[in-house]
Amino acid sequence: MKLDQIGQALASCYDNLVAEGLPDHLAALVRRVDRAERAAHAKDRTPSSRVALVVEDEQETRDLAESVLEETDLRVVGCDNAEKALSYLQDHGGDVALVFADIRLAGAMDGMQLARAIATLWPCTRLVVTSGVDLDPGDDLPEGAVFIPKPWRAFDVLKEADRATRDPTPPVS
Repeated sequence: MKLDQIGQALASCYDNLVAEGLPDHLAALVRRVDRAERAAHAKDRTPSSRVALVVEDEQETRDLAESVLEETDLRVVGCDNAEKALSYLQDHGGDVALVFADIRLAGAMDGMQLARAIATLWPCTRLVVTSGVDLDPGDDLPEGAVFIPKPWRAFDVLKEADRATRDPTPPVS
């Protein structure tokens, strides 16, 4: 019998066993089979063709955001400026589910200009902009974009990534 079949058989009996009192050695076996089964399924997962694009000029912050987003089903691509991000979007825009961009970027374009371009050219891409400073009164986010102030929490970034994978259309404010 294959390992996943053993796991399924044990799992189907598990509720009844718990009700009757599960011996410790059997509970340990169920946990081992369950872990092995999850590991086997994780290996079988094919990488997503959907992309999370991180646009941040500070290397450490970009690395952190990329590490957080690697915990999702999205493939992660990092860029250190808006021009590189636009170049990537021109080639792969249909695959990009989420753009996570700092407002202050090195280069000719800032994150707000990038967000406006993405909202216009790739309206189904979820936009999340971040900054360590408050938004200027004249800086209106594009419709559907989300602002997360720095220092951001990983949970907030993951929540937006989840929304990007579940509902590719940005919410209407």
